[in-house]
Amino acid sequence: MELKELKSKTDKELKQLLNESRDKLRDLRFKDANKQLKNVREIRVVKKAIAKILTILNVKKNTF
Repeated sequence: MELKELKSKTDKELKQLLNESRDKLRDLRFKDANKQLKNVREIRVVKKAIAKILTILNVKKNTF
């Protein structure tokens, strides 16, 4: 997801997206542990998405 799209979302939407991303990361880690995951790079992509969401939430929290 693009940074511009994330900035336009509300806090509630960002928190929901964060929870979904963390669930997806958990599932990917379980699949990787069981050797069922073919694209291991997807873990890195999801972790970066989580970091972007957390950064935007912190910026919004500190500016108000």
